[in-house]
Amino acid sequence: MTRSTLVARRMNETARLDMKSTMTAGQVLKGIEFAHPEGSAPLLLDLYLPASREQTAALPAIIHFHGGGWRVGGRSSLGPQVDALDLSPIERLVDAGFVVASADYRLSSVAHFPAQLLDAKAAVRWVRSNAASFNMDPDRIYAWGDSAGGHLASLVGLTAGSAEYAGDEAGLSDAVAAVAAWYPPTDLLHMGEQRLANAVASADDPGSREALLLGAQPAEAPDKAAAASPLTYAGNHAPPFFLAHGTADRFVPPAQSATLAAALEAAGADVELLLVEGADHMWQLPGQDPAAAAQAADATLDFFRRQAFKP
Repeated sequence: MTRSTLVARRMNETARLDMKSTMTAGQVLKGIEFAHPEGSAPLLLDLYLPASREQTAALPAIIHFHGGGWRVGGRSSLGPQVDALDLSPIERLVDAGFVVASADYRLSSVAHFPAQLLDAKAAVRWVRSNAASFNMDPDRIYAWGDSAGGHLASLVGLTAGSAEYAGDEAGLSDAVAAVAAWYPPTDLLHMGEQRLANAVASADDPGSREALLLGAQPAEAPDKAAAASPLTYAGNHAPPFFLAHGTADRFVPPAQSATLAAALEAAGADVELLLVEGADHMWQLPGQDPAAAAQAADATLDFFRRQAFKP
């Protein structure tokens, strides 16, 4: 049954490891190579493992994709406001019994779209192919991302099995069972016209983040813009979606999440939309108030728990 919620106010064993460290709920394996696209540096992921996983049934897994306008950013970061929380959302998810993989993808300075989507799908396939090695459930793999990473997580969820984006490992499923996306770009062609009056950046700006991703201005390459837009692929084949956005986002218009939510709901998909009143991009509030970031983290944890532990 479709549900739309509007809230306002408010590796295998031999893989190369660069570092191991401990955390509250288990172990972190950093710098696992999961892909090596031609002409690019190896792509790495960090794997966060709950404690005592050997003694439990197979665990659900979440693949996280970082933000940064497809230009910058690093895996395992959710931006300064969220990273500053006492207990990060990644750590909370691990404490709740999830394995979390936070993955690289090629930035727009290295390759244009669809390279980033192919990399994201490669991360999904790596997690699925290594599920037994790390006690992960291959049927409970989820995608999550913030900003540019939310855009990629959404595309992963909506293009599962696509021959166009099959990559080099077409025999292994790239499907995910649910998606959570924070303030994602979803309609690159109309993103500029949806910007807020006080916007800091617009997709229509010369050399915008979106233009760098596509290799062309969105208005001058509408086919490319559509191909890179999650909205293009919205349909009843979609897995459950959770979209979260601040109403004062000056970088990615809140209409981007609202439009995708409406399209998914109209198609009969299961979608939840959280709009946080007054929050800017990366959950910024006046005075560096962490309330919006905490609210989004709480809601995301709740969403994944409900998806992974359905009765």
